[in-house]
Amino acid sequence: MLNRVILIGRLTADPELKYTPNGIAVANFTLAVDRARANQNGEREADFIPVVVWQKAAEASAQYLKKGKMAAVDGHLQIRSYENKEGQRVRVAEVVAENVRFLSPADHNGSGGNGQVSQNRQPQPSYSGGTSGHGGGGYSSPNPFSDPFGDGRPVDLDSDDLPF
Repeated sequence: MLNRVILIGRLTADPELKYTPNGIAVANFTLAVDRARANQNGEREADFIPVVVWQKAAEASAQYLKKGKMAAVDGHLQIRSYENKEGQRVRVAEVVAENVRFLSPADHNGSGGNGQVSQNRQPQPSYSGGTSGHGGGGYSSPNPFSDPFGDGRPVDLDSDDLPF
């Protein structure tokens, strides 16, 4: 079985960094990802996809990613449910990031920048799969240490292309 998600988009807001009671960092942000085709009116629409990042990758994402910055996320889709304050069962779909790549150029104040963070503790670039107790997993490319986002150059987009 395979559960792999690769996204490239822009953050709709600054990442929100929190810590679990055990001191584990977790960051949440939403990526605006353009759809491949225009709608019936010829306009490009976007999907707003929630992303969860754990541990050191969460701290680095919170430090370097900001609203409007472009990022690439490699991870897996997770569907979870919880009971809200009104007692209703709510289902949530989110991407649990295993690798995050910062694609926007660095600002003069040091935020942003090109770089990659991942859940593993090996030197970059590498891929170990699996996070927070979820099963490991191979990466089915000929080279398991290859960059899943291509040649590593930043993508140049005009801010007029942003859906927000």
